[in-house]
Amino acid sequence: MCLGIPGKVIEVYEQHGQRMSKVDFGGVRREVCLDLTPEAEVGSWVIIHVGFAISVIDEDEAQETLALLREIGALQEELGV
Repeated sequence: MCLGIPGKVIEVYEQHGQRMSKVDFGGVRREVCLDLTPEAEVGSWVIIHVGFAISVIDEDEAQETLALLREIGALQEELGV
């Protein structure tokens, strides 16, 4: 199953002409493309799907979604932790 997972942008940089970032998913960090969310910056919460940030959300919504994903066990499945 593929889900949009919320994560917090902790670093923003350019790589090969693309706007990239390191995103933290509660201790798990992944490289993510920010080209679809030009408004995202360090400290923003974003929804990630297949390596792309697809929308910016507020922290309350992110935390609520993460809690629900943990509850159903989907977070471990998607992040491999």
